[in-house]
Amino acid sequence: MKKSLLILGLALLGTTATTYAQEVKLGAKAGVNFAKLQGDDVEDADGRTGFHLGAIVEIPISEKFSVQPEVLYSQQGLQSESEDGGVEVESKLKLDYITVPVLGKYYVSDGFSIEAGPQFGFLAKAEQEVEISGAEPDAVNGSTTIDIEDSIASFDLGAAIGAGYALDNGVFFQARYIIGLSNVDDSDEGGLFEDDLTNSNLQFSVGYKF
Repeated sequence: MKKSLLILGLALLGTTATTYAQEVKLGAKAGVNFAKLQGDDVEDADGRTGFHLGAIVEIPISEKFSVQPEVLYSQQGLQSESEDGGVEVESKLKLDYITVPVLGKYYVSDGFSIEAGPQFGFLAKAEQEVEISGAEPDAVNGSTTIDIEDSIASFDLGAAIGAGYALDNGVFFQARYIIGLSNVDDSDEGGLFEDDLTNSNLQFSVGYKF
């Protein structure tokens, strides 16, 4: 009897696992980033508005809970403006990452879910763009872009929390906030920044699962 119950239990477990495995969904998403760096050196700077796009996989664990890994290209950084004697200087710190969020996703009700988990970021590009206008002589005016990858950490660890809503036709919407947990600045003493900096990013996305 016990052996029969064990076999029945294993069969039901296998059937459930197969059912959920068949419900694994692939998808794509894109959206807007409102990104900024946090730290004393940049508290007066503005954020950088950019985009993110990439692929997702939703893996159901139970009826209410799933795991959603993603691979995204994400534009982040900040920008600042200053003026001195009629000379305007606009500086943009452009940090682009390949980000890999791995989020636990809980469905509160049909279509509506909340999510949280770690995000792993890998630096793809780091540039400092400076534009000068209003200077004399005029030859000083113009823009220049400097590669600063050697001054930025190649790996960025963050934590994400958010919510989403999925329609029956596969279209979904997400809002997510990511706070950095590791120092962005990898320059030597006296380098690009004096204090530790961390990423922060507010994302709004739209996507499709199939």
